[in-house]
Amino acid sequence: MDAIDMLEEQHADVEDLFEELESAGAADKQDLFDELADQLTVHTLIEERHFYPAVNARRTEDIVLASLDQHRSIKQLLGELLQLDPSNEAFDARLAALKQEVEHHVREEEEELFPKVRKLLEKKQLVAIAEEMIVTGESLLDAGDPRQQVRQQGEATASPT
Repeated sequence: MDAIDMLEEQHADVEDLFEELESAGAADKQDLFDELADQLTVHTLIEERHFYPAVNARRTEDIVLASLDQHRSIKQLLGELLQLDPSNEAFDARLAALKQEVEHHVREEEEELFPKVRKLLEKKQLVAIAEEMIVTGESLLDAGDPRQQVRQQGEATASPT
């Protein structure tokens, strides 16, 4: 599996989790959100640590900068959601905003960035990046609750109602 295949698979997994969350009952919502928050956190961190630096060096700065801005928005929304109980009426509205931001981010990556990267990098380079991303992702998961890395940001910016 190369880096783009890996990221696209993660995009699909996150999309599935959003769908599950939308139809989840109150009892399952927290666990599903925690899983979503962990997956989004790991995804953004491995992109920022491995994929974007490799890609940015290949003259895709404009898309990478936009992606990093989108990551900041995603992390801010995650941080806000981490401060809310899923039963809070603001939770669903913020979750919908997060979903919209993630969908926009995914669309830009898959339609603009990934095709350019496939032309710029060889398959073996993309495989090497994927291997680095896998190691970092496993390390984050082994440390437990990756979402806690965005909690502090959320505490600084959240205004739960």
